[in-house]
Amino acid sequence: MNKQPQSILIIDDDSRNIFALSAVLKARGYTCYSASNMQEGFTVLAQNDSIKIILMDMMMPEMDGYEAIPRLRANADYNHLPIIAVTAQAMAGDREKCLAAGADDYLSKPVNIEQLEHILNKYLDAQP
Repeated sequence: MNKQPQSILIIDDDSRNIFALSAVLKARGYTCYSASNMQEGFTVLAQNDSIKIILMDMMMPEMDGYEAIPRLRANADYNHLPIIAVTAQAMAGDREKCLAAGADDYLSKPVNIEQLEHILNKYLDAQP
């Protein structure tokens, strides 16, 4: 269990997904920030240096996760943050495509909460 609340940024264009993920994560003691697109995500990151991990929807209008992740990786302020691709795309090869774009891990929708918690612990426990 985490000693202090860990902050998570959820970037998803569907407010229902943000609501559901935030509710589950807050109930488990996490602090959640959200953004409905990547531009908003950059603003939230700039305003909150406590964010330790990003849950990134891969299919968004304007800038999808496949474009957003390389931009985060190219930014020295954020390139250390673990990025978990969260997508309804669950076909063969989709996991590999997300990882090739720079995601650290992958979750398919609907999100399995035990799997999400395992992934969060894996990355958050490894951080100083």
